[in-house]
Amino acid sequence: MDKVKAQIEELLYENAADFEIAKVLKKDIKIYFDTLEETFATTGGKDFLLKHTKKIDTVLKIIYKVALRSMFGDYAPMKNSVPLGLVALGSYGREQLCVYSDIDLMIVYKEIPGYNLKEMIEKILYILWDTGLKLGHRVHTVEELYEVSKTDITIKTALIESRFIEGSHFIWTETQNAISQIRHDNIEEFIQLKLEEQETKHSKFPLTMEPNLKEGVGGFRDANLVFWIGKAIYNVNSIKDLPSNIVDEKEYRSFRIALEFLFRVRSALHLATHKKEDTLRLDLMPEIAKLLGYQQNKQGHIKFAKKVTENLKIIRLYSTIWLNKLTQDYIAEKSEKNFIYPKAKDFNGLLKQLCTHAQKPFHAHPTFLQQLLIANRPERPDEELYETIATIFYQPYSYSILSSLSYARLLKYAISPIRKVVDLPQFDGYHTYAVDIHSMRSVYHLEHIEEPFIQTLFDTLSSEEKALLKLVTFLHDAGKGRKRDHHFVGASLFKVFANKLHIDPELIKMGETLILYHTLMNNVAQREDLYSEKVILAFASHFKTKKLLDMIYILTYADMNGVGKDIYNSFNARLIKTLYLRSIEALSHTIMLDKAAKRIKKEQTLKKHPDFLALSKIEQKKILQIPSNLLFLRYEPERIVAIAKKGFKTKAYEFMISNEEYLTIEVIRAKSFNLGYFLGKLANLDVVNMDICKLFDDLKYFKIDFAIKVDREDIILIEEILHDSFDSSKKSTLKLPVIQKEELEIDCEHSQSYAMMRLHSTNQKGLLAYIINMFDEMGIDIVSAKIHTLKNRVRDIFLIEKNGNFCHNTEKIIDKLTGKK
Repeated sequence: MDKVKAQIEELLYENAADFEIAKVLKKDIKIYFDTLEETFATTGGKDFLLKHTKKIDTVLKIIYKVALRSMFGDYAPMKNSVPLGLVALGSYGREQLCVYSDIDLMIVYKEIPGYNLKEMIEKILYILWDTGLKLGHRVHTVEELYEVSKTDITIKTALIESRFIEGSHFIWTETQNAISQIRHDNIEEFIQLKLEEQETKHSKFPLTMEPNLKEGVGGFRDANLVFWIGKAIYNVNSIKDLPSNIVDEKEYRSFRIALEFLFRVRSALHLATHKKEDTLRLDLMPEIAKLLGYQQNKQGHIKFAKKVTENLKIIRLYSTIWLNKLTQDYIAEKSEKNFIYPKAKDFNGLLKQLCTHAQKPFHAHPTFLQQLLIANRPERPDEELYETIATIFYQPYSYSILSSLSYARLLKYAISPIRKVVDLPQFDGYHTYAVDIHSMRSVYHLEHIEEPFIQTLFDTLSSEEKALLKLVTFLHDAGKGRKRDHHFVGASLFKVFANKLHIDPELIKMGETLILYHTLMNNVAQREDLYSEKVILAFASHFKTKKLLDMIYILTYADMNGVGKDIYNSFNARLIKTLYLRSIEALSHTIMLDKAAKRIKKEQTLKKHPDFLALSKIEQKKILQIPSNLLFLRYEPERIVAIAKKGFKTKAYEFMISNEEYLTIEVIRAKSFNLGYFLGKLANLDVVNMDICKLFDDLKYFKIDFAIKVDREDIILIEEILHDSFDSSKKSTLKLPVIQKEELEIDCEHSQSYAMMRLHSTNQKGLLAYIINMFDEMGIDIVSAKIHTLKNRVRDIFLIEKNGNFCHNTEKIIDKLTGKK
């Protein structure tokens, strides 16, 4: 800077134009800004801001000197003789100026003839503008400061934290006298307006994963407010200087560490964006984390974001406690807040007090929060404390209790399963809040249900079931932040904690199920075909009672509302309700639900099998979308994959013949397979088992097991018959079987998509061929067939697609099969 001062001295000596001087300063300021990252790397939070403040002070002092010399030449009077002063306001006045923040400058003067002060002021401002600095300025006479302060609360706030930079000390003394008058003027109104302003900003900028570091909850404005009100009442120069009965030394230490960290974060935010920026957007976090020395990976970014939220909460907590102490003699408590005050001294007693008041929403008074902090408590919750913790979830307004514990930063002490998710960010593009805040918001929406239908479902629950659902809602994401799937981890954490609370074992099982599948309803409703029976059965198989379906529906509502504004909306609300209602209908189909549950279990096994994992994502998806449950219920994962791989290669048809212990024929076809003709040709062979399964891409899989092994030369004949079976013109003469009407059972209400036909009769040559041939002639599509022969009796089950040709012709089918044509 000495070099710059020398250059300016030379320019002044040469009577250079003001813009030439401004060019030198502008160049120096650019070099300074270009090296700020290097300075930042080796400087603490407040120290960095202080250095920047002093740099701007130096620039202003030079400009003042230039203006003074320009006005008075070599005969410039002493600075104290010129009735003008430069005063820093706002963050600049507090010596907390961030690098791209506006420089709030006030030029204060006295109108004295002969000084041409207005011309001097203009010169100062023009040079400042020419340097490129971002300036916010005010120009006032000393006499008008008091009246100006009454026009706007923001102006009054700025004036009471002003700081002298350069000029007349006499003017600064008069300015200080005016500020003292301003500071004492209507303190009650000042406090009231500032608190209302804070409440408005907190409502506008809640504590999300993209916090506003300046105006939001726990931001710099909360810390500033403590200083402003402390300044107005006690005329202190910092929060630390406030009386010890207001600011405890230990509390201040935690507060100061948090503030120091946030100073660094905000400076890094400005450096990363090269502009004034107060919102810590998710897309900016990697660059800011890098500037702050965090590892450049997901874990590093999570650690950084978590620390930001943690420190914002610390600022929120202590500023709340201190503001209450500062303002209690000036401001009446708001009745609508429904504050509760501490009566007990120990933690368990305070928690019981919170539970007692949770019959309606409340706020823990700042004195209550402070008592929670200092209250005696065991190192870990004991049996007595767990008993009290259990009662939290039986209260109508548990949210108020959880919120109070969270405010005091004691939530993870009382509810240990959430220890790892407190302040944990969720970089998923879906959630708005950290995990613990989202979980509390979900409980809030559970206690403030706005949909009458869902409220009715909640009201039907017993008090134990409601308490369970509240605990589940609060802990549904407790498993996040681990390597394992958070659904499984969360269910395990819930089980352990619920046992400590002595919850009924049956209810614990329900809770585990709800946490294990807490995202399923939303995912299925918005991503799957809700008119697919397979989809409905697969979903409902996880919740086999109406009670569980009711609870997952309510939990889904609370969870989605807890995510953020408009996540739960009229569109997805209709989808979720449709899924719920269709699942209620599906509960009556217990056999089908069991099958769907078994299929899901097999799918989970299949997904881990190396043969399946070796397939492409598209091929994996096709296998999982196979409509036939039979394939999944009958075959092992490697067999399912083998059949599918054959299917991927099938153009028209493929067949495989096995003739070891007995004859087995497998067929995969794309074109029509004349199964009736084929079985007719082999009518002399008894079929003991046949599986028919729909695959994908209009493929069908047939597996036919015969009772005996055939001669080797018969294999060639069978191959010819198989080829002929894909010729639709081929026909075979079939003998009418003997079937009694009572041996047939047809159920057209088996499910919404499928009808079922059962046949329990004597085994006969050509029986199966006749039935299949009849179905082919009538255009009836068999989705799945289970053919079984034992002790000369057949037990055949046919699952048939409801395409209009089966259920409308049941009498005709019975007549054909019983010989009454």
